[in-house]
Amino acid sequence: MTQMILFVCLGNICRSPTAEAVFRAKAAQAGLDVVVDGAGTSGWHIGSPPDSRARMAAAARGYDLSPLRGRQIAPEDFHRFDLILAMDRSNLSKLLASRPAGAKAEVGLFLDYAPHLPESEVPDPYYDDGFDRVLDLLEEAGSGLVRALQSA
Repeated sequence: MTQMILFVCLGNICRSPTAEAVFRAKAAQAGLDVVVDGAGTSGWHIGSPPDSRARMAAAARGYDLSPLRGRQIAPEDFHRFDLILAMDRSNLSKLLASRPAGAKAEVGLFLDYAPHLPESEVPDPYYDDGFDRVLDLLEEAGSGLVRALQSA
């Protein structure tokens, strides 16, 4: 059965598109049947490509963010996706507050899939250029999510 997974951050130009690309690669490598997407809780960057710094850092590790475009989460996403994973608690709170009644999606934090890490949230690299650390965190959580889906 195809698993539908949505990664969410604030603007959908740094963390969530990177998480989408990283997890898509890891899932493909593991032979998982998944559909992966990204969204933001804000509408500031609808239609915009990922941040150039995110694209460069991801490309250095073999991930291509260039086809991705920013979008804002919509109420129907809570019915369409099986799993919606926020990058931080602030966005998780926004997701939980906007979740429609009867929605099927499980909503949580992406780094819950990397419990051995000292961080519980993926920091926003937009202001501090921490794109390499974000990639480290997303790769760890992506591997953990692959393991979780394989054992489900």
